[in-house]
Amino acid sequence: MQLAIFAFLAAFLLMSSLGLLIFYRQTTLRRLSQVVSRADDASLLRSIAPGPGSRLEQLVKPFQKLVPRNPADVSTVQKRLARAGYREQSYINIFYSSKVLVPGALCLIATITRIYAYSPLFMYALAAGLGYLAPDFWLNNRISARKMELALGLPEALDLMVVCVEAGLSIDKATMRTAEELRISQPAIADELSLVYLEQRAGRPRAEAWKHLGERTDVDTVRSLASILIQADKFGTSIGKTLRGYSETLRTRRRQDAEEKAAKTTVKLTFPLVLFIFPSLFVVTLGPSMIVMLEGFEKYLS
Repeated sequence: MQLAIFAFLAAFLLMSSLGLLIFYRQTTLRRLSQVVSRADDASLLRSIAPGPGSRLEQLVKPFQKLVPRNPADVSTVQKRLARAGYREQSYINIFYSSKVLVPGALCLIATITRIYAYSPLFMYALAAGLGYLAPDFWLNNRISARKMELALGLPEALDLMVVCVEAGLSIDKATMRTAEELRISQPAIADELSLVYLEQRAGRPRAEAWKHLGERTDVDTVRSLASILIQADKFGTSIGKTLRGYSETLRTRRRQDAEEKAAKTTVKLTFPLVLFIFPSLFVVTLGPSMIVMLEGFEKYLS
């Protein structure tokens, strides 16, 4: 009798423990899915939310119609703006409006400061030309700065992707998680990875999404990363080992670039030494003796 009661209690406790484990496991999975879905929604909202360009467009919209443009030029400007991180349609209108507003502002400054008095035709033509080309110079500067940000933030992003992949996440979820973690420290690379994840969720194949990333950023290291991931996905090699090896390669290349720039410093210092430092040394060392010699010549001649 006691053995039957003990067996019944043991079976009851075992079934109760199993039920609790299953219940809490389902609850934990449900909470994790809610967190992941909220993170995905937050990433989507941040990526598609309208920026300040739409409000600025309303102010400068009448001026963008004054600049002639064709579809080929608009497509080229749109690609350049995308490389600089400005993907909204409103930034195209702002760019063309700036080609009217900046020359007008420079001409107004030349009028207020009365610089035009020296040569009105030349000064106004110079102000209009510089103002028309200034948006292109600014955009090229922004593209170069963003490429530098992407190149510097890529090793850190690869390290986080390696951690996520080795923890059991897929490459798609690892990309999304990396973008979320780097949104503050490396916003440029986080923005690009978020766009890759959104393209995959929209139905674009993974290989095309990563290939589009390399073409969109126009950065050699990012383009090489896209090729490596496509090959790893095609041949079934380990994604974690591939990313870890490429991250070490990027850090080695960055160290070599720094050593190369440090080696070029001695050559670049030659021109400041010859033009600025050596004349100052000559004045300090030979100046007093030249004064004594001139005073001696004056006494001799007198």
